Amino acid sequence: MAKRGGFPGGMPGNMNNLMKQAQRMQRQMEEKQKELEIQEFTAAAGGGAVEVTVTGKREITKVKLSEEVVDPDDIEMLEDLIMAAANEALRKVEEANAEVMNKMAGGLGIGGGFPF
Repeated sequence: MAKRGGFPGGMPGNMNNLMKQAQRMQRQMEEKQKELEIQEFTAAAGGGAVEVTVTGKREITKVKLSEEVVDPDDIEMLEDLIMAAANEALRKVEEANAEVMNKMAGGLGIGGGFPF
């Protein structure tokens, strides 16, 4: 009487192929993540008066201010503009990251979701 369930002698061919595909996708995902980490994302606020640049690692690398936005009597507005530009740049990083993840999930044939 044959045993049910196990796979004597190793994994069947389809399972082996699935494991190889998963490993390949993991390598591709790591490569894409590294590419994303070195990319820069810039966003502006106040009609371009404040620009903030961040990397895919979510590190601020540059803040650019127009002279007209530097008003010693209104520091609060400048703080708000810097915060808005930084948040928008970080949102762009998240958007790019989500796009990479969706492309990778599309390669699995699940379209970013599970069919059950």
